[in-house]
Amino acid sequence: MKHLQFITHATDRYTDLDEVRMALQGGCRWIQLRMKGATDDEVLSVGREAVRLCHHQHATLILDDRVALCPLIGADGVHLGRRDMPVAEARKILGPHAIIGATVNTVEDLCRAVDEGADYAGCGPFRFTTTKEHLAPLLGLDGYRHLVAARKKLSVRLPLIAIGGITRDDIPVILSTGVDGVAMSGCIVRAATPVEEMHKICKTINPTL
Repeated sequence: MKHLQFITHATDRYTDLDEVRMALQGGCRWIQLRMKGATDDEVLSVGREAVRLCHHQHATLILDDRVALCPLIGADGVHLGRRDMPVAEARKILGPHAIIGATVNTVEDLCRAVDEGADYAGCGPFRFTTTKEHLAPLLGLDGYRHLVAARKKLSVRLPLIAIGGITRDDIPVILSTGVDGVAMSGCIVRAATPVEEMHKICKTINPTL
């Protein structure tokens, strides 16, 4: 089964919690709460409710970046960018059972994620996106094929999740590169009916479910 991760991105139209609720209603069962610029107190407040909503639906909630807050809100794990805390350090803090994802843009990043014990790699960006600052070089389809080939050469099973400006129409060709799933944000929150769009995306990724 291919994976789908939804990443919150609060807008004038929707709060982070609005987006969590809509993603869950649309069938997504893996959510990353990303609240760049928010205070720790704000993340704690929103995060605790987001975890409650997710766990009620048997969904996974990953917190972006803020390792120290994960146990305080009951998050299932953390996603770490290339400029964030190293995976190995986060593992010492969160323990062996936490899910830790690492952002990967190059084969060097991939090797580091493997060596440090990441549970999955968010690989991107696929194309330019306004939902993330300080973008790494764009990967495109060739970049994903290169990372998939590198993973095979390393003989590891680290799941590779494509991210960055992905739309529903992109999903089939991206999955054809051999990656294990996609992470999405903007195309869902900008849709006329986000819940319906999420449902369509879930069916596109796993048509038999």
